[in-house]
Amino acid sequence: MSFLTPLFLLGALALAGPILFHLIRRTPRNRVPFSSLRFLEPTPPRITRRSRIEHWLLLLLRCLALALVAFGFARPFLRQPTPPPPPSGPASRTLLLVDTSASMRRPDLFNLARKQVAERLRNADPGEQFALFTFDREVTQRFSFDQWSAASPQLRPTLAAASLDPVQPSSHSTRLGPALIRAAEELSAILDDNPDTRRRIVVISDLQDGARLDPLQSFEWPRGVEVVPDPVRPTQPGNASLQLLPDPPDSSASEEPVVRLRIANSSDASSEQLSVGWANPDNSGFAFPPLSIYVPPGQGRIVALPIPTNSAGLQRILLRGDVAPFDNTLFVQPPQPVPLHLVYLGEDAATEARKPLFFLGRALPDSRRQSVRFTTRKPADPVPAADLADARIIVVTAPLPATVADSLHARMQAGQTVLFAPGAANAADTFARLLALPAFPLAEERPTRYALLGSLDFQHPILAAFADPRFSDFTRIHFWRYRKILAPLPDSARVLARFDSTDPAWVEFPVGSGRLLFAASGWSTDDSQFALSSKFIPWLYAVLDLAGTSTAPPLHPLVGDPVALPTGRTTAFPVQLPDGSSVEVEPGTASFSKTDQPGIYRFGSGSNAFTVAVNLDPTEGRTTPLSPEQLENLGVRLDAALSSTANPSFVPAAVPPAVEAESRQKLWRWLIAAALAVLVIESLIAGRATRQQSVPQEAIP
Repeated sequence: MSFLTPLFLLGALALAGPILFHLIRRTPRNRVPFSSLRFLEPTPPRITRRSRIEHWLLLLLRCLALALVAFGFARPFLRQPTPPPPPSGPASRTLLLVDTSASMRRPDLFNLARKQVAERLRNADPGEQFALFTFDREVTQRFSFDQWSAASPQLRPTLAAASLDPVQPSSHSTRLGPALIRAAEELSAILDDNPDTRRRIVVISDLQDGARLDPLQSFEWPRGVEVVPDPVRPTQPGNASLQLLPDPPDSSASEEPVVRLRIANSSDASSEQLSVGWANPDNSGFAFPPLSIYVPPGQGRIVALPIPTNSAGLQRILLRGDVAPFDNTLFVQPPQPVPLHLVYLGEDAATEARKPLFFLGRALPDSRRQSVRFTTRKPADPVPAADLADARIIVVTAPLPATVADSLHARMQAGQTVLFAPGAANAADTFARLLALPAFPLAEERPTRYALLGSLDFQHPILAAFADPRFSDFTRIHFWRYRKILAPLPDSARVLARFDSTDPAWVEFPVGSGRLLFAASGWSTDDSQFALSSKFIPWLYAVLDLAGTSTAPPLHPLVGDPVALPTGRTTAFPVQLPDGSSVEVEPGTASFSKTDQPGIYRFGSGSNAFTVAVNLDPTEGRTTPLSPEQLENLGVRLDAALSSTANPSFVPAAVPPAVEAESRQKLWRWLIAAALAVLVIESLIAGRATRQQSVPQEAIP
């Protein structure tokens, strides 16, 4: 047994106290009547040869309590035996995870990373094995553990470091979470003869705050795998970044065209005055006087940059005044509205203010986000097949001839969507033919006062936007009348909403690759208040999205994101990359994924050509150092004692083995508890002895 604070053992000298007190004769407590003591001198008790100990048990208990307290304060612990030497195998496996994302393109960062890799390889222990991986958006193996084992011991560091020579930082985003998961799985999959082999992941990166860590939330970190942060820091900290923002949803086509930007400045930035503007086609400077923006460190500003009238050839926006220019160029394209074609089959006209077509025209105006085209036909009028094929959604509010209903059924089989909102129950035959059923009867239902929506399926895409409790209240929408379905619904039908009478209000019927959306009550004011409520426009846009028409503003893709290609191409076509090179895309390819560099990509040639602007991920501009607590909170086990001396905040004070053993065993708690127990027993015995001595004596006459 050893002691952490052995000086407290001197407290055992207090054992002399109880022994001394037991040897001293005390003055008797009993009173005996006696004559006057005036002529006698008091004589105190003294230790003589005739003194003796009367209560041995009490003396032993009191001495034992003092000894236990002294031993407890000395903090004893048991030393662990020296473990036997481990079996054969590597003493540790270290996986070097080197960041090659866009943020590493800052001055000198990647060169510092190379030096830190080379230094760790040179200082490797004889029994340590290394592997080298790089990561950005993807994880790439550069040098494996098998290659390390196969190489001669003298050449291993050189070969491993040389595998990083052809690597340069890319323009991809930092996916640190997936990279750590891949590295942890790589180390966990290796089976060694020595179960005590230490497994480490050394992350050599700028560890910027924009690194993606989301996948770690659902990943259980394996036991025995430690992460060593080894950050690299630029000589000049700070960074300002550009981000393209979408147009506000209420922007109209008549407003002055602008590009909305967000300029963010990192918290460690040294510059506050920035300039932003359009760049010359040759990227030699600003084509027009730039805007001067004041952005304090750690804050951001939203700027509306006007698009010049003579903007031909302007495809870049520059940011000046920043010490890290890697993300100071933004590529943009002139805003193009999304085409939206609707076919409307009904009896009403667009000028009838209480009818469905009137509200559709008001809810779907032309704007910078969308270009809407309505094709309206009376039910008896023929509809060109080209219009039906081009329409993203077909709205029906009146009975249709059998031939038209059958053609719509064929369009749904091919994948289109029909919104059927009949104004009366006499459309039952059309309903049946749209579903290719023998009969599907409807009945006109008029509630006593009004009907309410009592049950809604917020899991469906049409109603998912209303799932938040702030928007899920539909009780203020009154329905004056509706069409009640009298036949049983097919098993494939999905009821999206019911009235408070439990009758279906909105039903989705799958038809081939498409669908039929049935609305028992329309949005004319004769049927309901639906078109006058705040729920109508979001509901209508959700229907359009379900039909395959995205009305969201066309955001620029990021580096590495696939670009959707038009369907129906039967021949190969070229794609011109931002660096001037070209690649061929095979016919039938759904998307183009080789967007590895920011810039303007030109797809095709001639009149059918189109261009796409690809930009850096805006999270790469968040270069403030990542807090290690963020990794620990996600379950990652950090081994901070092994981190680089370049970041001393990660290095804790060393803990001596004796302190660690005593802190783990905590024997002092048991000694103090035993001392308390001894004192309780001593008190009981002492009390009993006192009662026996206090028996009253008869007075002496």
